[in-house]
Amino acid sequence: MLTSPLLPWRPQLPWRLLRPALLAPILLAAAPPVGAAPKAPPERPPGLVVLEERPSPQGLRVLAVYGVRSDPASADVRRVQLWQQHGHEVSLSADTLNCSATAPLRMTREGDRWIVRELNPGGLVTPVNRLDHLVWWAVCHPEQAGRDPAALGGLARELGYSGTLPESEQVLPGRAR
Repeated sequence: MLTSPLLPWRPQLPWRLLRPALLAPILLAAAPPVGAAPKAPPERPPGLVVLEERPSPQGLRVLAVYGVRSDPASADVRRVQLWQQHGHEVSLSADTLNCSATAPLRMTREGDRWIVRELNPGGLVTPVNRLDHLVWWAVCHPEQAGRDPAALGGLARELGYSGTLPESEQVLPGRAR
């Protein structure tokens, strides 16, 4: 600390000793109350297939699917529940996927909007479309669930997907309330 002849001299505070005293109220506020049970992680439904699981500052991040059902009207269409967990918070959504080689897509709901994404299995996988491809592979080809979709290009071509389809996104607005 610099001193000036115009300012009165101030003794140096023993920062080594003072820091724990300053941090104690912060640490106590962040700790759960004594006797409080820690919040349990959400219970996972039966048949949940985890696609990704990784730690984050907010807690465990989990992406999973469950409850895959075929559409009775079309053999290529599947419905699935998507489980997205961030710490102790879980959001669920119902997605519809088309597994056909000519029109693969994922349709999901975000708020009151529907989002339809046409996919290109075997094509370029980027951070923008990675989630769509993870979910699509897990539902349409369950034996590939959780595998990196960017590494499945050769398999996609073996299964009859061209790998050259254009990808697109359409947003269908919800009704005004």
